[in-house]
Amino acid sequence: MIKKILVVLLIALIIIQFFHPKKNQASGNQPNYIGNVFAIPADVQGILKKACNDCHSNNTVYPWYSKVQPVDWWLNNHIKEGKKELNLDEYTNRNLRYQYHKMEEVADQVKKGEMPLNSYTWIHKDAILTKAEKTALIGWADGIREQMKAKYPLDSLIRKKTQ
Repeated sequence: MIKKILVVLLIALIIIQFFHPKKNQASGNQPNYIGNVFAIPADVQGILKKACNDCHSNNTVYPWYSKVQPVDWWLNNHIKEGKKELNLDEYTNRNLRYQYHKMEEVADQVKKGEMPLNSYTWIHKDAILTKAEKTALIGWADGIREQMKAKYPLDSLIRKKTQ
């Protein structure tokens, strides 16, 4: 009986290897990319590339193990969730309140050590941010918010929760 169950599980594991979700890889320039409107210093660009872009952009660099199911489904779910929270390639396509709030969240989550996720840094050790990298990323996010405050009326960016 146990042998039959193991055979069925093995067959199921082999069959699911042929079903993969669509890859998160866009071609060409991204017209709504945050860097098209707000300057991204080289050090911050490096931080975004190594610790953020795989889940928060339209272009993921997939590791070798993404070719194995059910791992690929799990990765795809993380990428979808990450893009739902913040997609740097679609950032300027959103309203100003959203943009302002997301930069506020970036700074807050990096300060608290909530980003990048532990499940990402377990395998991507280079994505573990140093204190200097955290400071640079937080400063960049705060700088974008300051630029937005200077360019747009404050009440158009921040809405009281009582409304």
